[in-house]
Amino acid sequence: MTRIAMTTAALCLGLPAAAQEFSDGSEAKTWNLAAETPARFEATVVDMLCELTGDCAEDCGGGKRQLGLLRSVDGVLVYPNKNNQPAFTGAALDLAPYCGAEVEVDGLMIEDPELGATNIYLVQKIREVGESDWVTANSWTKKWAEAHPDAGGKGPWFRRDPRVNGMIEESGYLGLGLEADAAFIEEWF
Repeated sequence: MTRIAMTTAALCLGLPAAAQEFSDGSEAKTWNLAAETPARFEATVVDMLCELTGDCAEDCGGGKRQLGLLRSVDGVLVYPNKNNQPAFTGAALDLAPYCGAEVEVDGLMIEDPELGATNIYLVQKIREVGESDWVTANSWTKKWAEAHPDAGGKGPWFRRDPRVNGMIEESGYLGLGLEADAAFIEEWF
């Protein structure tokens, strides 16, 4: 069986280990989410598309692809969809400097078959294997501000993001067109 096939099988089946087996030594702080469990483990930072399909890009996609954690102990591909910020901005920017590296992560695992959640991970801290200092996974908003220096003003980043505002101008808040927005706003507000 190829590595891709094994990874895909492990991801789909959620085998062989449940999140609670990884709580030893975790210092993750709770977010009070359904089915969260502290989880600390070693993994390789990988391009998820590459792992699942074999469509690989240089440098894990250079920030244009979702990154994953290929857990060292069992080969399970874990989906790190959140960093340590309350903005729910994702973890890819925090993991990007570690592309292809062996790391240790500490955070929260979500495992709940009733929700359809398997190997969903919220990265709070990361460090290369063998290093002693942790890096807090909270760089998204700082990197966003650096990339969008003209998006000043008050309010959350997504209200000021030129990409978001461009999409709204083109297809409305609902994504159904400006006429649909106008009708919705007239009816509901």
